[in-house]
Amino acid sequence: MASKKRFIAVAGNMGAGKTELVSFLCRRYGLKPFFEPNDTNPYLADFYADMPKWAFHSQIYFLAHKFRLHRELMLEPGTVVQDRTIYEDAEIFCENLRRSGMISDRDYQTYRELYDTTCSSLAPPDLMIFLKCPIKTLKKRIQQRGRAMEMEVPTDYLRRLNALYEEWRAKYTLSPVIELETDRLDYLTDLVDRLDLFRQIEKYVT
Repeated sequence: MASKKRFIAVAGNMGAGKTELVSFLCRRYGLKPFFEPNDTNPYLADFYADMPKWAFHSQIYFLAHKFRLHRELMLEPGTVVQDRTIYEDAEIFCENLRRSGMISDRDYQTYRELYDTTCSSLAPPDLMIFLKCPIKTLKKRIQQRGRAMEMEVPTDYLRRLNALYEEWRAKYTLSPVIELETDRLDYLTDLVDRLDLFRQIEKYVT
């Protein structure tokens, strides 16, 4: 019997291990990945250099592209896995920019209206995997992977994002949730971790 189409989303802060987990799941189960369009955002370098000036532009770009990606994955015939969701753009990153005074109330309200309208036409995930990781490990991984635009991200910025992920997780109700502590998880080489992960996820991919 053919497996049912599913939409699995992987959420978490920079350096939490999203791309690694998405790639692992897709290799293990033959799923199609959908990755965040970091490298295509023409505002991203400007944003990291001057956040108040370019925050709104960058967020609108991400929202538009996440909407397109979400629509594409909804049309896929088989199960898909997404690296960072459209929900995180609004609930984590844009919210952080608003609280930090880097995006004006007027721009924020415009963004939220567009986001709410956009989400009303999207199917939610069948499973949300939340990756949790302490700041020290996030910073170490960001340094190790060496993406130039991330290298100078302040520790306080990562800390605020982690706090917002906790807030969002507490109120998230769109789908079942699996939480993974990725600083201690070694599903690539540790058999116990791997079997535990498979047990939790397999009912959504088989």
